[in-house]
Amino acid sequence: MDALLDFYTSTIREVDRLQREFEQAAGDFLDSGGASIEVINQSRSTYRKLMNKIHGVFIRHIEKSGWPITGRLSNADVFDKLVAPKLLESGRRVAYLLIDAMRYELGVELAKHLNEAGQIDVQMACAQMPTVTPVGMATLLPGAGQNLKIANKDNQLLVVFDDQPLATVTQRMDVLRKKYGQRFAEMELVRFVRDHPKIESTVELLVIRSNDMDNDFEANPEAAPGLISRTFQKIRSAIYKLRDLGFQDVIIATDHGFFLNTAIEPGDVCVKPSGKWINVHERILLGDGVGDAANLVLPAEMLGIQGDYSQVAIPRALIAYRAGQWYFHGGLSLQEAIVPAIAVKIRAAETGIGSKLSVLLNYKRGSKKITTRLPVIEVEAGASDLFAQETDLLIEAYDAKGHVVGEARPGGPVNPATRIITLKPGDTIPITLKMDMDFEGKFVVKALDPITQTALGKPLELETDYTV
Repeated sequence: MDALLDFYTSTIREVDRLQREFEQAAGDFLDSGGASIEVINQSRSTYRKLMNKIHGVFIRHIEKSGWPITGRLSNADVFDKLVAPKLLESGRRVAYLLIDAMRYELGVELAKHLNEAGQIDVQMACAQMPTVTPVGMATLLPGAGQNLKIANKDNQLLVVFDDQPLATVTQRMDVLRKKYGQRFAEMELVRFVRDHPKIESTVELLVIRSNDMDNDFEANPEAAPGLISRTFQKIRSAIYKLRDLGFQDVIIATDHGFFLNTAIEPGDVCVKPSGKWINVHERILLGDGVGDAANLVLPAEMLGIQGDYSQVAIPRALIAYRAGQWYFHGGLSLQEAIVPAIAVKIRAAETGIGSKLSVLLNYKRGSKKITTRLPVIEVEAGASDLFAQETDLLIEAYDAKGHVVGEARPGGPVNPATRIITLKPGDTIPITLKMDMDFEGKFVVKALDPITQTALGKPLELETDYTV
């Protein structure tokens, strides 16, 4: 098992990254009619065959060793081992970012784009079973390893913490509020980045929450890979804001990972084993019963589950208890159950660095109407002072209400994970803008600093004219 986990975190997670980026690109090309469905299906089938083989090995190890793995960091210990010790130092300010549905490979990619913010350490952690949000987020509280239990209330799963039900975000945050008092504050990531809220000087533990990625995948899994960069951008901006507020440390944790089941085939469904079960998110059953060729049934305590349920059933294959599941979590696979725990020791702000480039945007030598949902915008490094330096930027389109209706299409100079573009003095580069399929009307294209979200030049005013 140790060898398999090391192999996954060092090598196979790169295959997961490529699959995710492939699905993002496939969605872009299918929208524009530029990709062959046969090529896409072949790639999906190849990924599935490899993961089925690896998953079979993983399940055989689970049958013997259980979960979480002894000697590996458990998500239930993340707060006690990574956050709590820092709070023992008076005056030390720590931010605890709880990001829903960030599988291990995403954590590694996020860390790459935070390197300039400070010293980064990424560890693998074993997510708590079942790998669903109510359980996983409760696991990230102090003392979760000893106090967390899974109760059965009216044939529904209920998370109980120190004999108190934790059914809502408010109840989870109250655990921290009760423990830390005025040293504690919490808010959503989007509010922290967008609204510039006041953080009292007494706050030494700031919890920042985001469930955007999980919501995107649950609502529209085909489009969700292309939206991950928005959450990454907010996290990056948040860390620089935290630096300016005097925070020294950031711990980024997550509740669970996920598996992208894109190569769905007829009959891809697991039949429940005999017994009395409660279905949790279509990937795990809690209750009592007997295992079979399709289902692995183990004692609940063997999978780290304490509470009212005596047994757990999971599909032996990478499928669910309901057909057609494109995005799933809740069960036990490498992608669902191995998650990142990221520690950032924030670096002090540099002084005396060069200024940002000014950016000029142009479309077809001054044309004001786009006739395609993939218009090419010319991005030019504008005239600036002698000390202007290489600049990172985002290219985004906004409607009149300030909603994002178009983003730079990944590929070439556009980083697929963050959609960030690096512009050097003297550069003029073409950037393809991918417009939302449902949007028509007037909009503006902006070049933005990815950290501060401030404009790096004059917005470009355009309008759709798809009837041409």
